[in-house]
Amino acid sequence: MIATVLVLTLLNALSYELVFVLSLIGFLVITELTAPFNVTPTWRRRLRWLILLGLAGFAVIVVRRILEILPPEVVPV
Repeated sequence: MIATVLVLTLLNALSYELVFVLSLIGFLVITELTAPFNVTPTWRRRLRWLILLGLAGFAVIVVRRILEILPPEVVPV
């Protein structure tokens, strides 16, 4: 996560949205790479809730971006 912030700072693209999305992608990759094959421990089942919250936050970011792109005539008030 620190590397993400450092790279985004060097590229002058630092924003909360990008940090969140890249951190979520990193978290999902680490979760999949460290998943056991045969047995799922109890604490790993709780990761589903964290993943669902992250995906809900991602959905909010995507909807906000789409609403920024659309012209005002298209967006219902």
